[in-house]
Amino acid sequence: MSIEKEKIRAELRERRWAIPASLRETKSRKICRHLADVVEEDETVLVYCAKEPEVETCWFIDHLLEEEIDVVVPVIEKEEISLRLSYIRTRDVLSPSTFQVPEPVGWEIPAESDTITTAVIPMLGFDRNGGRIGYGAGYYDRFLSEQTHIRTIGIAYSQQELPSIPVQKHDIRMDMIITDESVISLSP
Repeated sequence: MSIEKEKIRAELRERRWAIPASLRETKSRKICRHLADVVEEDETVLVYCAKEPEVETCWFIDHLLEEEIDVVVPVIEKEEISLRLSYIRTRDVLSPSTFQVPEPVGWEIPAESDTITTAVIPMLGFDRNGGRIGYGAGYYDRFLSEQTHIRTIGIAYSQQELPSIPVQKHDIRMDMIITDESVISLSP
């Protein structure tokens, strides 16, 4: 299965890089508008900070901050293959860190996972059954397997859709998938 997943990841990386930067921005803005429509004012939202060529989340983060909705970002703990959580009050505290992912280095405000209601998760690929394929390290799957109360929203460009994702028992399915073309609600 891992060889099959690596082939899929390679194909999906190529698809994503093939989208011109200006179109990625347009698509990212659409996705952020969809996200803004599905988050309530009393939520605490965990949202990843994007690196190229991921769906850019900066506009969604700005929206949450403007609406005074609590924003939590993940901080990658590479050695433990886990995520540490930090509130942010401004995007100004973010700078490229582990894997070039923007993180609040030196500006962390510790957050507890039990306060998070919704998590916005990056995806290399997805299917319409909530299957998600990430980069392969399992950071989000490990975190979410212990946080079953969190609503999961996977975001990706529409070009990242596959008919079926090979899902293993430890892979966490998304409750909702948002692309530039659709909002797919999968929870009952």
